[in-house]
Amino acid sequence: MSRHFRFESLQIWQEAVAVGDDLFNLADTLEKRKYFRFAEQLRGATLSISNNIAEGSGDDSDKEFRRFLKYARRSAFECANIVIICQRRGYLNKEERESCYERLDILCRKIQNFRKALNK
Repeated sequence: MSRHFRFESLQIWQEAVAVGDDLFNLADTLEKRKYFRFAEQLRGATLSISNNIAEGSGDDSDKEFRRFLKYARRSAFECANIVIICQRRGYLNKEERESCYERLDILCRKIQNFRKALNK
């Protein structure tokens, strides 16, 4: 029998990791163009999304889990801000920004809906 952690079965964690893959690819591109600070900040914020979902899922309290989901959502907002600034600075084009932005927006909505479901 294969064992797994609770967070692995959560759709929001799976989505956070998938969005994270795309944002890590963007960070790699930024780093190649020598925009090191943007790449570093984006990687940290991206990793924080799935990390907080995973960490919160390990708690027995829904209240604590909701708190970590709030942190995950805030990190997604941070990523969206970084993506917007990168586009404004010309580090990525409008289509790239819109693609990242859309995925982050959907992820934020899913995290918020999951938080609400834990309130019930």
